[in-house]
Amino acid sequence: MEFIKTTLDGAYLILPEPKSDSRGWFARFFCKEEFKTIGHNKEWVQMNHSFTSAKGTVRGMHFQRQPHSEIKLVRCIAGKIVDVIIDLRPESPTFKKYQAFELSAQNKHIIYIPEGFAHGFQTLEDNTELIYLHSNYYNPEFESGIRHNDPAISINWPLEITNISERDLNFPDFQDK
Repeated sequence: MEFIKTTLDGAYLILPEPKSDSRGWFARFFCKEEFKTIGHNKEWVQMNHSFTSAKGTVRGMHFQRQPHSEIKLVRCIAGKIVDVIIDLRPESPTFKKYQAFELSAQNKHIIYIPEGFAHGFQTLEDNTELIYLHSNYYNPEFESGIRHNDPAISINWPLEITNISERDLNFPDFQDK
């Protein structure tokens, strides 16, 4: 695996190194020893799988507040998305900055999202699926989010938004957090 530092402090784009032969390919998604090189020392305690049927759908921008914040490892296994992360750590040099990444089944890229980040995505193809690893258990009492169109962040979504949940539409403005 190749770990590429992003413009956001502590976040990485991970490029698997598939080995191919006549049967297809094989690639490592996680290796505890390799992840130590980027300072990752927590265990993954939960794994989630999402399916989104329609191109243009936005899910996010979600996070869990302390003490239930979490590290996420996200990979697209079918279809294609633009994955967006926002640094919400006031002490960070990249506070309130966001970065977007194209993740697809074809490119096999993975995003490592540190604690203290909001995360969301927009589907670029119909029938898109993601796998997530989490370093903390989901706790609905500590769940929060930032609106997809919050002017304090100004995310540039690549497509017209065709579907978004009522909950995601009603997150408060960032300064109200």
